[in-house]
Amino acid sequence: MTVPATPSTAPLTADARRVVTAATLGFTLMFAVWVMFAIVGLPIRKELGLTDAQFTLLTAIPVLTGSLLRLPAGIWADRYGGKRVFLITTVITAAFALALAWADGYTTLLALALGVGLAGVSFAVGNAWIAQWVPVSRQGLALGTFGAGNAGASITKLLAPLMITLVPAGLLIPGGWHFVPFVFGLALLVCAALTARLTPNDQAQATGRTLGDWLRPLTRAQVWRFGLYYVVFFGAYVAYSLYLPKYYVDHYGVPLAQAGLLTALFIFPASLLRPLGGYLSDRFGPRTVTVAAFTIMLAGLLPLLRDLPVTPFMLLTTIVGIGMGVGKASTYTLVAQWNPGQMGVVGGLVGLLGGLGGFILPLAFAALKPTLGGQTAFVTLFALTALSTVIFVANMVRLKVLGRVPDFA
Repeated sequence: MTVPATPSTAPLTADARRVVTAATLGFTLMFAVWVMFAIVGLPIRKELGLTDAQFTLLTAIPVLTGSLLRLPAGIWADRYGGKRVFLITTVITAAFALALAWADGYTTLLALALGVGLAGVSFAVGNAWIAQWVPVSRQGLALGTFGAGNAGASITKLLAPLMITLVPAGLLIPGGWHFVPFVFGLALLVCAALTARLTPNDQAQATGRTLGDWLRPLTRAQVWRFGLYYVVFFGAYVAYSLYLPKYYVDHYGVPLAQAGLLTALFIFPASLLRPLGGYLSDRFGPRTVTVAAFTIMLAGLLPLLRDLPVTPFMLLTTIVGIGMGVGKASTYTLVAQWNPGQMGVVGGLVGLLGGLGGFILPLAFAALKPTLGGQTAFVTLFALTALSTVIFVANMVRLKVLGRVPDFA
């Protein structure tokens, strides 16, 4: 007699696999666009003579847009279908990127940076899209694979310096730093066309829920705690992706291309280990994996509280990235397990809070530097990680005592 496959072992349908693949590739490209000012902002700073405050604001503005709109975008994806909203977001972002390719002047750059920031909402939309096709018991690995699209930041760090020098200014196509958003904009349009052609249509989303019904999960303290953990694992990842190239250039005096490469060594584990974090969460439980991720981050951050030579600094930031990559996946596995059928709204809020962390932390680094010194970014994150660890463990113990487990219904 054949035993039916259980939800945890049943293979994903072909449509589900196509959705995960398309969402992951699209998010990878969108994330590359989202953080491109970390690289193109450096020649812009030189060209326009920007202050540190102006440079920090320019690099952080896209993160603000992509964070604040994650919650409504997630709700729209739940209500109207993930594919539809993902395609709309991709095309609009492409339009802003292409406009940026011909932009001059700081005010214009800030305005267009707000539009480019729409790339950041692709995370909330993609999570909701995948959740509509993948069963909850398989979502740890699926969402972790999708989240590995954070590696798109390494595309920017590795390729953008080359693209800046590849095409000189004055040709028929935009040259210098302008060439980067030009290429990204075209790539987004191609991505949208392929996604529209190769992925299944959205499943019916018939629902009688009111807006109040959609937003009701946001009244739970647990959801906001998930957001705090995601600030540590994702918000700090975005902040460091923006902060480290400038730190390498200014603190160690390395060329921009080398700074991008060294930053990519932090980005790779922080992104590519996310599927592993999802798999481990499915296998051993996301609570255990999250504690391990916090521990790894604290171990890497502690030596960074003092100034170090470039090689140990690079190795320690890589360790921090490992903790971030695993923790991002385990956090979203917790979100999926505790909020089945609500990934758009709950995942959107958690992503919003994490993204806001990516916007606020670089500004906090700049504001606190006169007080805390050159290691401000690492002192700040160490304190935030330690606080989050205490809160997480305390609530984990409380839930264990109460015998509470997530509802997989």
